[in-house]
Amino acid sequence: MTPARTRPRPLSPEEVRARLGEPDAMVKDKILDHIDDQFRILIAHSPFLTMATADARGRADCSPRGDYPGFVKVLDERTLAIPDRPGNRIADSFRNLAENDGIGLLFLVPGVRETLRVNGRAYPTDDPEVLARMQIEGRTPELAIIVEVAEAYGHCGRALIRSRLWDPASQALAEEVPSAGEMYAAQIGAGITPQQLDHALEDSYRKLY
Repeated sequence: MTPARTRPRPLSPEEVRARLGEPDAMVKDKILDHIDDQFRILIAHSPFLTMATADARGRADCSPRGDYPGFVKVLDERTLAIPDRPGNRIADSFRNLAENDGIGLLFLVPGVRETLRVNGRAYPTDDPEVLARMQIEGRTPELAIIVEVAEAYGHCGRALIRSRLWDPASQALAEEVPSAGEMYAAQIGAGITPQQLDHALEDSYRKLY
């Protein structure tokens, strides 16, 4: 029998700070409480972000959001609007925001090593004027998430450089990863072949809106 694994010792915030040291003054000074002109440009060119939320008990979730560049709208320097496009309908983010309105966003632009982090408070809306600004291919989203910005700052590119995320050679790794159909077939075990699941997924991807 394999012995139970001992839980690694957690560190206190003070111990972590002692190991890492203090950030430079320039790093602290770059944290804004609004979206400035430079961040507006980055958001206007970003086709992808990750959205972090948590429920009332602190159980966290992070989900991807993507569309044509500029799909996130800057309503004013302290307010963003994110359209809710068709997805898996689990609605984890909406459920979490109903219990805990804290939110964290990470914006990426293909080929750009630096990212934009935005933290604040958020809530869903069906405001017609907001939704009308997010119409695409003749379809208007049913809902949007309004983000009230508390912090906005650029994050250095070390993580993307180390990961070689934008290096075309890195795409060779995709050949070693199971297809979505293979993963789902192993997980749900419903007598459906991986090939059938892959085809079903491809059909669903053709209906992005």
